[in-house]
Amino acid sequence: MDRRVLFASLILLAGGATGVGVALFAFVGIDDAAVDSEIVWETEPVVGDDGSGAVVATMDGDPVVVQSTAADGERVVRATVVGGEVAWRTPLSAIAVGDAAGGDGGADDDGAGTDAADGDPVPISDFTSATLGGDSIVAFTTETGSLVVLDAADGSVRFSADFGGPGGLRPAVGDLDGDGEHEVAAASTDGSVLAVDAAGDRVFETALDAPIDRRPLIADFDANGDDDPRGVAVATVGEDEATVRLLDASGDTRWTATPAVTPLTWTAADTQDGPVLALGGTNGNLQTLELTDGSGRYEVGLQDLPVAVGDADPGRIYVGGAGSVWAVDLRDGEVVWKQQYGAETRVNAPGVANVTGTDNPGPIALNRGGEALVMNVQGEVIARGGADDAVVYAGPLFADVTGDGTDEVLIVTADGRVVALSD
Repeated sequence: MDRRVLFASLILLAGGATGVGVALFAFVGIDDAAVDSEIVWETEPVVGDDGSGAVVATMDGDPVVVQSTAADGERVVRATVVGGEVAWRTPLSAIAVGDAAGGDGGADDDGAGTDAADGDPVPISDFTSATLGGDSIVAFTTETGSLVVLDAADGSVRFSADFGGPGGLRPAVGDLDGDGEHEVAAASTDGSVLAVDAAGDRVFETALDAPIDRRPLIADFDANGDDDPRGVAVATVGEDEATVRLLDASGDTRWTATPAVTPLTWTAADTQDGPVLALGGTNGNLQTLELTDGSGRYEVGLQDLPVAVGDADPGRIYVGGAGSVWAVDLRDGEVVWKQQYGAETRVNAPGVANVTGTDNPGPIALNRGGEALVMNVQGEVIARGGADDAVVYAGPLFADVTGDGTDEVLIVTADGRVVALSD
């Protein structure tokens, strides 16, 4: 029997009386023949935040890793090219005065930027990397309530916009109205939602009646007859329950739903039966909502600890939990396989990429201890590796750092190191 697959029939009977699905799946073991990945590039630590908000963007066709750092007494956004050289730094003070200069700054990141109240670096949200008006950009929100979009080529301020409430939630980028152009949506924690176009001009601004607890999502799947699923999804938190809303391109509420789970993480994904919102619950369940009307498609129990929803590929979504990764069928909630590693160490939201030189992208998981697993679509481990003595709060990033035309796995650690793995 193939050692990689222990065809054990495992049944999760989580919450049968509450309508949670029963899952039958194959447990996939780790084969000793899996390739050990090597560290091919690593940067020095940098003080700023815990590494969870870093992204990969493009500068002159080449990848850069954009991180939140601190230097010269304030928060700084920094881009690093392959090899560790800093391409540009943009301090928040430049953004505040509308300075369009990016540049390399000239100051080393030293962790000096602090909040006078508690001694911690002044916070900003996690970054979003996308294209806007055909250009590579990086977007984030500030604690004081501004949406900021930087040009990834040089760190210059493309635009900033105030949205009338406290920030700190990662913004979303996507095509809200189906015209082929991207918009940017930002939300404040007190319930304000702002959408702007590629020039920074307001598309809509609306205020909800409850705090917003999770990053907004732009679902920009193709229209399907009269049931156009495009919109901005937001999750609000009341005294007793969570609420999910889908706002249309004018900021009006298309539908409101009360999910069965309190979402810890979420994403939008397309399926053969139409697009869904996939919610990873604090109770360990995965639930999907139909994007057209907010109705529940299914709920499946994975474990009794919080789970993190990651990327999807055609037909499946990948979920991380305590020591495990699941592949779940997006149409019916069937758990196709479960891969377990790293004892009970939490697994961050998995990604999907082609990092093996083949034409078949697969899931890549990264746990809090910095251990990475590269898998194929059957859940079999192709390669494994990790960062030494690391704590990691984010999922994997991907970029071609060796110039061979294939992406490598990037790990951003809690001390600000960027570690690239290759097999």
